[in-house]
Amino acid sequence: MSLTPAQKSPTLKKYVGGCHCGAVRFEAEVDLTEAMNRCNCTVCTKMGGTTTQVAPSSFRVLQGEGETGEYRVGKSPNYRRFCKHCGVQAYGGGFVEEMGGDFRSINVGCLDDVDVSKLKIQYWDGRHDNWQAGSRSEPWPLRAA
Repeated sequence: MSLTPAQKSPTLKKYVGGCHCGAVRFEAEVDLTEAMNRCNCTVCTKMGGTTTQVAPSSFRVLQGEGETGEYRVGKSPNYRRFCKHCGVQAYGGGFVEEMGGDFRSINVGCLDDVDVSKLKIQYWDGRHDNWQAGSRSEPWPLRAA
Protein backbone atom coordinates (compact mmCIF):
# COMPACT_ATOMS: atom_id res chain seq x y z
CA MET A 1 0.00 0.00 0.00
CA SER A 2 1.56 3.25 -1.07
CA LEU A 3 0.48 6.50 0.48
CA THR A 4 1.87 8.64 -2.29
CA PRO A 5 -1.09 9.75 -4.37
CA ALA A 6 -0.06 9.36 -8.02
CA GLN A 7 -3.40 10.79 -9.07
CA LYS A 8 -6.51 12.01 -7.32
CA SER A 9 -9.10 9.29 -6.91
CA PRO A 10 -12.69 10.36 -7.60
CA THR A 11 -13.64 8.87 -4.21
CA LEU A 12 -10.97 10.81 -2.31
CA LYS A 13 -12.72 13.45 -0.22
CA LYS A 14 -11.71 16.00 2.41
CA TYR A 15 -13.14 15.27 5.87
CA VAL A 16 -12.94 17.30 9.05
CA GLY A 17 -12.85 15.75 12.49
CA GLY A 18 -11.62 16.08 16.01
CA CYS A 19 -11.69 14.90 19.58
CA HIS A 20 -14.81 14.61 21.77
CA CYS A 21 -14.52 17.98 23.53
CA GLY A 22 -13.63 19.92 20.37
CA ALA A 23 -10.25 21.21 21.52
CA VAL A 24 -8.47 19.33 18.69
CA ARG A 25 -9.63 19.62 15.07
CA PHE A 26 -8.06 18.29 11.89
CA GLU A 27 -8.79 17.69 8.23
CA ALA A 28 -7.68 14.89 5.96
CA GLU A 29 -8.21 13.67 2.43
CA VAL A 30 -9.51 10.12 2.81
CA ASP A 31 -11.00 7.51 0.52
CA LEU A 32 -13.72 5.87 2.62
CA THR A 33 -14.47 3.36 -0.16
CA GLU A 34 -11.17 1.67 0.75
CA ALA A 35 -11.03 -0.76 3.68
CA MET A 36 -10.37 0.80 7.08
CA ASN A 37 -8.09 -0.94 9.61
CA ARG A 38 -8.61 -2.70 12.92
CA CYS A 39 -5.69 -4.31 14.72
CA ASN A 40 -5.58 -6.72 17.65
CA CYS A 41 -2.33 -5.45 19.20
CA THR A 42 -2.57 -4.50 22.86
CA VAL A 43 -2.78 -0.75 22.17
CA CYS A 44 -5.39 -1.02 19.40
CA THR A 45 -7.45 -3.54 21.38
CA LYS A 46 -7.65 -1.20 24.37
CA MET A 47 -8.27 1.89 22.23
CA GLY A 48 -10.87 0.15 20.06
CA GLY A 49 -10.23 2.46 17.15
CA THR A 50 -10.78 2.04 13.45
CA THR A 51 -8.08 3.77 11.46
CA THR A 52 -6.89 4.67 8.00
CA GLN A 53 -3.52 5.93 6.89
CA VAL A 54 -2.83 8.86 4.59
CA ALA A 55 0.22 10.69 3.26
CA PRO A 56 1.36 13.58 5.49
CA SER A 57 0.45 16.01 2.68
CA SER A 58 -3.18 14.81 2.96
CA PHE A 59 -3.46 15.71 6.67
CA ARG A 60 -3.56 19.02 8.54
CA VAL A 61 -4.20 19.97 12.16
CA LEU A 62 -6.66 22.89 12.17
CA GLN A 63 -6.60 23.70 15.89
CA GLY A 64 -5.40 22.40 19.21
CA GLU A 65 -2.11 20.73 18.36
CA GLY A 66 -0.75 22.19 21.60
CA GLU A 67 -3.65 20.56 23.45
CA THR A 68 -2.44 17.07 22.52
CA GLY A 69 -0.18 14.62 24.24
CA GLU A 70 1.79 11.90 22.52
CA TYR A 71 1.98 8.17 23.15
CA ARG A 72 4.58 5.79 21.69
CA VAL A 73 5.27 2.16 22.46
CA GLY A 74 8.91 2.07 23.51
CA LYS A 75 11.19 3.68 20.93
CA SER A 76 8.80 3.15 18.05
CA PRO A 77 8.86 5.83 15.33
CA ASN A 78 5.06 5.57 15.31
CA TYR A 79 2.97 7.69 17.65
CA ARG A 80 -0.60 8.55 18.64
CA ARG A 81 -1.81 12.03 19.54
CA PHE A 82 -4.54 12.37 22.14
CA CYS A 83 -6.45 15.32 23.54
CA LYS A 84 -5.18 16.30 26.99
CA HIS A 85 -8.73 17.29 27.99
CA CYS A 86 -11.01 14.44 26.86
CA GLY A 87 -8.38 11.75 26.19
CA VAL A 88 -9.53 10.83 22.67
CA GLN A 89 -6.79 9.52 20.36
CA ALA A 90 -7.71 11.41 17.21
CA TYR A 91 -4.68 10.88 14.97
CA GLY A 92 -1.10 9.74 14.87
CA GLY A 93 1.66 9.01 12.47
CA GLY A 94 5.09 7.60 11.97
CA PHE A 95 7.28 5.81 9.50
CA VAL A 96 6.86 2.33 8.03
CA GLU A 97 8.95 1.59 4.94
CA GLU A 98 6.41 -1.00 3.68
CA MET A 99 3.70 1.69 3.69
CA GLY A 100 5.78 4.12 1.68
CA GLY A 101 7.57 5.79 4.59
CA ASP A 102 6.02 8.69 6.48
CA PHE A 103 2.29 8.44 7.16
CA ARG A 104 -0.50 9.90 9.25
CA SER A 105 -3.06 7.65 10.89
CA ILE A 106 -6.59 8.88 11.50
CA ASN A 107 -9.08 7.50 14.00
CA VAL A 108 -12.00 7.27 11.56
CA GLY A 109 -14.47 7.51 14.45
CA CYS A 110 -13.24 11.08 14.95
CA LEU A 111 -14.36 12.20 11.49
CA ASP A 112 -17.50 14.35 11.55
CA ASP A 113 -20.65 12.69 10.18
CA VAL A 114 -18.95 9.38 9.26
CA ASP A 115 -20.73 6.19 10.33
CA VAL A 116 -17.95 3.66 10.93
CA SER A 117 -20.49 0.81 10.92
CA LYS A 118 -21.09 1.47 7.21
CA LEU A 119 -17.41 1.14 6.23
CA LYS A 120 -15.48 -1.88 5.01
CA ILE A 121 -13.02 -3.08 7.69
CA GLN A 122 -9.86 -5.14 7.31
CA TYR A 123 -8.27 -6.81 10.33
CA TRP A 124 -4.55 -7.10 11.14
CA ASP A 125 -2.73 -9.44 13.54
CA GLY A 126 -0.41 -6.96 15.22
CA ARG A 127 -0.55 -8.76 18.57
CA HIS A 128 1.51 -11.61 17.13
CA ASP A 129 3.63 -9.39 14.86
CA ASN A 130 2.00 -11.31 12.02
CA TRP A 131 2.00 -8.47 9.47
CA GLN A 132 3.26 -10.73 6.68
CA ALA A 133 -0.09 -12.60 6.81
CA GLY A 134 -1.78 -9.44 5.56
CA SER A 135 -5.27 -8.36 6.39
CA ARG A 136 -8.44 -10.41 6.43
CA SER A 137 -12.16 -9.78 6.67
CA GLU A 138 -12.65 -11.28 10.16
CA PRO A 139 -10.86 -10.26 13.38
CA TRP A 140 -7.73 -12.14 14.33
CA PRO A 141 -7.86 -13.94 17.69
CA LEU A 142 -6.16 -12.42 20.71
CA ARG A 143 -4.48 -15.75 21.47
CA ALA A 144 -2.59 -17.65 18.80
CA ALA A 145 -4.29 -20.93 17.85
